[in-house]
Amino acid sequence: MRIRRTLGLALATVTVAGMSAFGAVSAEAASSPTITGDECTAAGGKITSRPYAGDLCVLPDGTSQPVT
Repeated sequence: MRIRRTLGLALATVTVAGMSAFGAVSAEAASSPTITGDECTAAGGKITSRPYAGDLCVLPDGTSQPVT
């Protein structure tokens, strides 16, 4: 019984560690890429200035990206 509990705890620890690593990779992949002001206007977007947050490019399809 004690071995089963120890194996269960080890499996749970590995699962949580794996999910944490997967979450970190997913968060990095989900972060939006940046775009230059020229690329924004060339794509038909509009540059919007946000106080204390920098500029944002709003594209015609409704998506937005930070401007570098």
